[in-house]
Amino acid sequence: MIHLYCGDGKGKTTAAAGLAIRAAGNGMRVIFAQFLKGRESGERRILERIPEVTVMGGDFGGKFTFQMTREEREKAAYRNVLLLESVFRRAEEEEAQLLILDEAVTAVERDIIPSDMLRECVQKHRHEFEIVLTGTMPEDWMVETADYITDMEKIRHPYDRGIAARRGIEY
Repeated sequence: MIHLYCGDGKGKTTAAAGLAIRAAGNGMRVIFAQFLKGRESGERRILERIPEVTVMGGDFGGKFTFQMTREEREKAAYRNVLLLESVFRRAEEEEAQLLILDEAVTAVERDIIPSDMLRECVQKHRHEFEIVLTGTMPEDWMVETADYITDMEKIRHPYDRGIAARRGIEY
């Protein structure tokens, strides 16, 4: 089935990481691919220690897309398209059962991954893997395709008061 964790609230990646841990704890092979993120997240460090989980991506470069030059965006898009292609290939090789595409929804929104490419990958493989998509603003096809939809709504967040992301809580 297809899971969609979306919205402007905190918790999308955390929910996906929790599902990865649950699946691994039940002996399932998991691919956890991160788009638009660096290697600094706490969930990444712990997931890399679990033998049933393969973590991919996380080499986005440390800048937000709005801070990038045109050349940096083009390079980021190229790397993320290669990541998307390799994720499904690796999932088949490892006989994974759960495939998490963390921030793939946002990568589409920011023109880092072509929507048609992600859609084709999800549609082609939806009966081979349990697939999780996370990100802020899903396109209509994502909503129509998903079997599970969880919308994380931000009511209040310390960032709105100028408090930076805290290690172990937000990353």
